[in-house]
Amino acid sequence: MVTQLNLLKDEPKILIIATLACSYPGIDNAGQGHKEYPASTFVIRIPDPVIFPEEFYIQAFKEGYDGILIASCGDESPFKDSYKKLAARIDRTYQLMQKEGIEIERLRLTAICTVCADAFVKQVKQMYETLLELKKKKASTS
Repeated sequence: MVTQLNLLKDEPKILIIATLACSYPGIDNAGQGHKEYPASTFVIRIPDPVIFPEEFYIQAFKEGYDGILIASCGDESPFKDSYKKLAARIDRTYQLMQKEGIEIERLRLTAICTVCADAFVKQVKQMYETLLELKKKKASTS
């Protein structure tokens, strides 16, 4: 029996962390507009991605996500200085990723607004293509 999970088995799995105030409505607009993007994406909605410590991202990669796209509010965040703190956290996460041998291209921080459906689709497709290239590169060197 072929299931949807089997069909997606070889596809890069992308975890999308979306803010409730800004990016999730933009992602929802993409869905309501029937815009196409890779199906191997998993969206979680949270108040602000700054709540996740650096180790969260490392653990997500170890548990099978090929890429993580953080769709934040950017400077429009309703939480004071949140975006600056998040950017600093992601910089520290990049350092941890390098120590763990994880390509930093697998983690991307972007700002998606409530009406940014096309921008969201573009970001997901770019992340997907990047992950495919990383897989090809890894396969050719092993």
